[in-house]
Amino acid sequence: MSKFQPLTFYNIQRPQSYALLPFKFERLDGNRTLLTNMAGEFLILPHSEVEKLVGGSLTPASAQYSDLRARHFLADSLTHKSSIDLLALKVRSRYRRLPQFTGLHIFVVTLRCEHSCPYCQVSRQSEDKAAFDMSEDTAMRSLDLTFRSPAEAIKIEFQGGESMLNFPLIKQIVFEAEKRNQRDGRNLQFVIATNLAVATREMLAFCAEHNINVSTSLDGPRDLHNRNRPRPGGDSYERVTEGIRLAREVVGRDKVAALMTTTEASLSRVRDIIDEYLAQEFHELFLRPISPYGFAMKTKSFASYTTNHWLEFYKEGLDYIIDLNRRGIAFREHFAALILKKMLTSDDPGYVDLMNPAGIGIGAVVYNYDGAVYASDESRMLAEMGDKSFKIGEVGANTYEEIFLNDKLISALHESFTLSAPMCSQCAFEPYCGAEPVYHHAQQGGDCLGHKAESEFCNKNMSVFKYLVNKMEGDPFVKDLFIHWANY
Repeated sequence: MSKFQPLTFYNIQRPQSYALLPFKFERLDGNRTLLTNMAGEFLILPHSEVEKLVGGSLTPASAQYSDLRARHFLADSLTHKSSIDLLALKVRSRYRRLPQFTGLHIFVVTLRCEHSCPYCQVSRQSEDKAAFDMSEDTAMRSLDLTFRSPAEAIKIEFQGGESMLNFPLIKQIVFEAEKRNQRDGRNLQFVIATNLAVATREMLAFCAEHNINVSTSLDGPRDLHNRNRPRPGGDSYERVTEGIRLAREVVGRDKVAALMTTTEASLSRVRDIIDEYLAQEFHELFLRPISPYGFAMKTKSFASYTTNHWLEFYKEGLDYIIDLNRRGIAFREHFAALILKKMLTSDDPGYVDLMNPAGIGIGAVVYNYDGAVYASDESRMLAEMGDKSFKIGEVGANTYEEIFLNDKLISALHESFTLSAPMCSQCAFEPYCGAEPVYHHAQQGGDCLGHKAESEFCNKNMSVFKYLVNKMEGDPFVKDLFIHWANY
């Protein structure tokens, strides 16, 4: 049983010297510096205090000394061993997901789609081309690989094309996965990515019966959504909003989510987009930029705006969402919430784009309709452009070990590891960021690491990190709101 230390313990002379623990820093402006450590804890100090800290002249009487010691930026004679042990424990906690690798298994059950979205990241095929459907044999062999994963929690996500155009195969996969899981006892989850245009009540009833989540696309108000996501009849918006209503009725309100993609037409309408999500009774939105893969490149949709254009769009949207919360309207921006969880808690949400080591292969894997295995969804999209650098095997032709110990995968993970990568290893935002080898390979001539000074991935993330820090440090309401988002 624990007890208080004797009185003499508390009368000990306060330390006059300290040792620095590993940290990185970034100047935020002319007066403030951000410090971060390996565990992701951060402090913002005046430049003058940072100079004292590094120079060894900071005294225990300093207002920042206790915080620096408590957050493991320095250790003194009172805390030296315990500080190092606790810092190591916190770092270990942040990486605790690694042994449970490959929790997300994406099944591309068809490339067929009745939409013709110009920003689509997949080179989708016409609805009548059944040759682009996954076969039952490929699906079952993909399940063999899925259940070899060491992860205790496995999520199977059905993608396309329009995944519901091959709904009979989805049903077979669900039945077989549930059967196998009776033996394995995993935390098994399913999600269907669908535009809901072809969804029927019977399909949704099956989703309800088997606890399948529904993820759809909603790009904004009617005119914007129909412009971004054209289909025969020009009724994409009407179909998705009716599909959302029906899915909530049949599957359950908490089982239905929506995503948007930012196009050039979206840039001036972030408030309209947020208002549409509110009108459809969603309480969260992911303000996503276009990715540089697949059909989006062929149609030049990716090149239609710059990262800086998207950042202006994002900041305006986040400010509006914060204002909504000030007015008592609970609403959350998902990208910010993912980052804030990494910044303000000891947890890592496992978002593939913000994982280090990179999320390819160990965060998610893709079983394509034709049996090809890709290290990530982006890897599959890159292959649609003719670059199969991240194809790591073939279902049925390669063993689990051959696929997940593939030299392509291991080399990409090694080369992009941020703790040893030039510029990343010195970056104060490294604990919150991730390695994106597929993105840098696609954008910087096949280099998985990439030149960070020219990386739009880095530009985007660092700008958002700084913006979030400045917002919460300058406003107590925002800080409380962000803490709530991080712990949601």
